[in-house]
Amino acid sequence: MKEETRKLLEKASHAIRAARLLLDNGEAEFAMGRAYYAMFYIAEALLWEEGFSSKSHAGVHSLYGEKFAKTARLAPRFHRWMLDAFDQRVRGDYGFDAVISNDDASSTIAQAAEFLNATETFLSNRV
Repeated sequence: MKEETRKLLEKASHAIRAARLLLDNGEAEFAMGRAYYAMFYIAEALLWEEGFSSKSHAGVHSLYGEKFAKTARLAPRFHRWMLDAFDQRVRGDYGFDAVISNDDASSTIAQAAEFLNATETFLSNRV
């Protein structure tokens, strides 16, 4: 595994931990943001490992969809979860009337953790 890939996966793991801490302290909107970023870092790590990168969120979403979801190299649900989390993160960060429930944030954090576990398994089986 490339060093950059490993660092991105570590960053994803830290984002999941931060999301849990935020949620435990009543900050569901901000927890949602960290859960989304965990998924974003995971997608970046997978793309980086294969020699792809993008400078934008939309680019990472698109490349990940093309290289991993459409080909079913990893379950397509991870792509859908990342896109849904992105929409929720945008609502939470920019919407002044946005309400993100603890249940929604908790579910997204669990999805990020599942995505990370599946990615680590996928990468370890490639060798």
